Amino acid sequence: MYVEKPVSQTIAEGRAMVEAARATGKMVQVGTHRRVSAHNMSGMDFLRSGKVGKIGSVRCFVHYGGGREKPAKNTEPPKELDWDMWCGPAPKRHYCGNIPGSWGNGIHPKGFRNYLDYANGTLGDWGIHWLDQVLWWTDETAPKRVFSTGGRPVAGLAIYTEEHQTTDAPDHQTAVYEFEDFTMTWEHHKFAGNNTDKGENVGCYFYGTEGVFHQGWREGWTFYPHNKKAPLIHQAPELHLPDSQNIRELWSDFLASIEDKKRLPVCDIEIGHRATTASLLGMLSLKLGSSLEWDGERERVVGDPGANAHLRRDYRGDWEYPSV
Repeated sequence: MYVEKPVSQTIAEGRAMVEAARATGKMVQVGTHRRVSAHNMSGMDFLRSGKVGKIGSVRCFVHYGGGREKPAKNTEPPKELDWDMWCGPAPKRHYCGNIPGSWGNGIHPKGFRNYLDYANGTLGDWGIHWLDQVLWWTDETAPKRVFSTGGRPVAGLAIYTEEHQTTDAPDHQTAVYEFEDFTMTWEHHKFAGNNTDKGENVGCYFYGTEGVFHQGWREGWTFYPHNKKAPLIHQAPELHLPDSQNIRELWSDFLASIEDKKRLPVCDIEIGHRATTASLLGMLSLKLGSSLEWDGERERVVGDPGANAHLRRDYRGDWEYPSV
């Protein structure tokens, strides 16, 4: 099975997917295609070589422009779309399509990423890719503590009426993840853009004693040495048009893992689940307004039954929560 990221809406759903894959012996590949992109792989080799020095913190980020959100008008869904099935176990909201000239404000087809009934905002969408880069680099599998804050001061209050609706995910968010040996932060904003920083407006900065390493997307990676006399080191990307991704390599790896049943795919469901879990912990902290102490082995919030109640969700109608 090939599944897109994020693998789940809740942490317990992701764990059920991992257990199902292991119980059946099936190969499950997750669409975190940066694991097969040439510059991401060479960048990981560079990080592990020690040339960046001792890395004490990592900053993951996505910075885009935008402004106040205009409500989308509720309409009847297209005749060819089974809206009840599309909503699945989630609450059934009114349908609203994307506003012409405004990417992703309506629920369908792409805007669902910023409706919290169906997704987990920018952290749950983009964050999977970049948090996974950090989890790929470290030997640690999960953070110890997580705290997040954010809101919608620019996009405006979320609206949901019989006539109109807006997204309800935060237009900016910061999450801090404490690991044993380093600190990771996530930040995004959907306003102002970012044309002043090193490299791109997306990616990860690894801060080491020998300099700053930026793992990016369309611009590849760049190492900025602490020694100003040393030259920058840059690796250009190898991406496929028209979407600047490496999906074909991911599918090739997936097919190879099916043929060789002893080898898990490069983006195995456990890998996708860990990256998804990190993102969901950030969203849970934001929702609860408090920090979380996380037991990564048991996948439970330590000493907080109320928080643990959010590791799964109630399903609508006759839908049943997955279990193995």
